[in-house]
Amino acid sequence: MNSGIAKNIGVLGAGQLGRMLALAGYPLGNRFTFLDTTGNPSAGIGDVIVDPDNQHLAEFLAKVDVVTYEFEHLPVQLVREIEQHKPVYPSSRAIEVCQNRVEEKTLFDRLGIPTPAYRVVESAEQLEAAARELGCPVVAKSVTEGYDGKGQAVLKQPEQAGDAWSAIGHSQLVVEAFVDFVREVSMIAVRGRDGEVVFYPMAENQHVGGILRYSVAPLPDLDASVQQTADGYIRALLDELDYVGVLALELFQTRDGSLLANEMAPRVHNSGHWTMDGAVTSQFENHLRAIQGLPLGDTQAIAPTCMINVVGREGDNAAILALANTHLHRYDKAERAGRKLAHVNILAPNHAELLEKVNACSALLPEAPPPALSFSIKQ
Repeated sequence: MNSGIAKNIGVLGAGQLGRMLALAGYPLGNRFTFLDTTGNPSAGIGDVIVDPDNQHLAEFLAKVDVVTYEFEHLPVQLVREIEQHKPVYPSSRAIEVCQNRVEEKTLFDRLGIPTPAYRVVESAEQLEAAARELGCPVVAKSVTEGYDGKGQAVLKQPEQAGDAWSAIGHSQLVVEAFVDFVREVSMIAVRGRDGEVVFYPMAENQHVGGILRYSVAPLPDLDASVQQTADGYIRALLDELDYVGVLALELFQTRDGSLLANEMAPRVHNSGHWTMDGAVTSQFENHLRAIQGLPLGDTQAIAPTCMINVVGREGDNAAILALANTHLHRYDKAERAGRKLAHVNILAPNHAELLEKVNACSALLPEAPPPALSFSIKQ
């Protein structure tokens, strides 16, 4: 009898996201082969083919039934070549859009998804003019290769354009008006091969230095209409791209409650890690269900949950695990400044207790910034 489950999953990339995909797939009987093009794999699990020179693609293809990826900054041509031989989800089109901020914003505009005001510039002089037109402060971002705060600069005065242009070092930049937001939020949604779509509750995120440090979901003060609006935005993207798998959409919520799209990521996402312990079905399992054509799982939250990223240095793991309803997920990576080493998921019966536990846990992490979540102000 055909189970409908693809036995062998190929993953482009071999970091912690691929690791967590594999951990979610083993109960389904999946096997995993990772293709690492960096020469520095860190998944520490499954069959890893290290191929920085693209000499072992045929070996990879021979071992897999379906292919996905944990990182969108891949050579699009490589993904297209794989598509000639095996199903790839999400498709190369999704990678193409998400690798290029201009294409991404053009897609947002076409689908009626609001964004901060922006300009595209190709010189330091144009950057200075855009900063004057939009009004400082503005954020300048590289059109390609930007993630975790890389390839960005904040201009507080137009006269800083020359230094910012040199520091970013790209031939084309997107310049965005600064958003006076109440909080940063994100949506995680999943689309199956049959077009079925499920949505996770919106999460609030706290970034420091461009790196995500805390995510909380569900939100106690979120108006249902805001969630519905976000659902509509991400569904439009999923349908337009004929997308299969998990898609993340990062947004700003402004003081009047409206949402402005920041960027999207065509993969399982750091702001969805809370789902591993805080939702009925994790984003990782649902991604695997989607790419195999299986029914999608329930996305309801089990309880108020906070994800804390462990960055740079690990903390007192025994003390962390002594906290009630706390789950530690380590990535088996060496300590290094700015490196994501693990995350902690904390569950509580209500948001007041959750905040107390988050404060207690963050005190055990030497590099953790103080939590500054908007809902905490309302307790």
